[in-house]
Amino acid sequence: MIPAAPEVASRLAALVRVPTITPPHGPLDDATAATFATFRAALRGFYPRVFAHEVETVGRAGLLIRIPGGGASPVVLMAHQDVVPVPEDWAAEGWEHGPFEGVISEGWVHGRGTLDDKGALAVALEAVDSLLGEGWTPPGDLYLSLGADEESHGDSAIQAATLLEARGVAPALILDEGGAVTLGAFPGLEGEAAVIGASEKGIVDVTLTVEGRGGHASTPPRESAPGILARALGRIEAHPHPSALHPVNVELLEAVGSRLGGARGAVMRRAGALRWLLARLLPRLGAELAAMTRTTVAITQLRGSPAHNVLATSATATLNIRVAVGSGVDEAVAHVRRVIRDPRVRIDIEEPSEPSPVSPRGDSPAWTALTGAVAASYPDALVVPYVMLAASDSRHLAHLGPTYRFAPLRMSSDQRAAVHGPNEKVEVESLGRGVAFYRALLASDEAWMRG
Repeated sequence: MIPAAPEVASRLAALVRVPTITPPHGPLDDATAATFATFRAALRGFYPRVFAHEVETVGRAGLLIRIPGGGASPVVLMAHQDVVPVPEDWAAEGWEHGPFEGVISEGWVHGRGTLDDKGALAVALEAVDSLLGEGWTPPGDLYLSLGADEESHGDSAIQAATLLEARGVAPALILDEGGAVTLGAFPGLEGEAAVIGASEKGIVDVTLTVEGRGGHASTPPRESAPGILARALGRIEAHPHPSALHPVNVELLEAVGSRLGGARGAVMRRAGALRWLLARLLPRLGAELAAMTRTTVAITQLRGSPAHNVLATSATATLNIRVAVGSGVDEAVAHVRRVIRDPRVRIDIEEPSEPSPVSPRGDSPAWTALTGAVAASYPDALVVPYVMLAASDSRHLAHLGPTYRFAPLRMSSDQRAAVHGPNEKVEVESLGRGVAFYRALLASDEAWMRG
């Protein structure tokens, strides 16, 4: 029996009430481990047919579930159990309801994780559990990889990927969070757009360090460590990475342009022929469009002297670099080194992750399965590919097979702004459509490469 949207909402609200926040590193403390145990117990209670199959714990609290199927290629569905923390004074941020109260009001489920990523987790499990209840057997093995530390950059997904690769699992389709069914994402476009990530940018943190001589602030040197560092940071911001328009983003612009009139639509429909011009123009129109066309460098942390009247013996800055598809970590760091042009600035690299492979679109089986599932759940939505700007757990599995990033939930501009912020919420009606999406996806021959 297909679960009704209000039933899905009720179970999601219960999951929101379990504050699954993981610390950045190290083993889980007893309290956090108990919280995740409570969450797992809730999942087992809500989705008994799913959890009647093989369940492994990976990493600190991740889950890898295998539902055996026939001889077709396997499919991997991904989501994460953990959520970002909220400040102690969350009420001052303007939350309408407590972030972990799981309130259902006026057609919405409110709370941390409703969009990122418990909503997608819930509708995927609802779909699989309901299909199993109808006697369905997947054409190939179905894996559910439910990470526990995506938000804290933990290794649950890395360990899951290692296990799958060691077992020779070659998925026909991997699907994780990323895009959504958007409203208002593209100026001038009326109606919904199902934005599906076909790749994602790489990521690397870079620490810049300048050593200096300490002492009393009353006798400053001609060049201080913070001053040298500040000049380096100024050069970085004054010389951004070169821009280019990746073929995936050309497809995005052409698809959106097909629904637009006037000069804007005409230009977007010719994005392929105008790539060089758009690559120069788009970065001037806003930060998001700039990020779409180039490797970006964000200066996120600064450290210097421990006191206002003490000279800094060292000054450091952290750069968060998002590496464009088509480039690489080495190239991105080389650009930073080149524009700084100062050997006194030491550059250290931490946790590099290359851009993900670009998954096929067009008439490929996986893309056909995804677009068909969108048509079954959001029939009026325009399907467009894009390059995901943020990082997801799927980057660790992308080398195993075609990987896409899409949560089948409706998301307005205000909702997108609420992810990791106050008043995160999801529409109850959209949860029902999300279940319909996953049911259609898993029922399609193309998802299992049988088409």
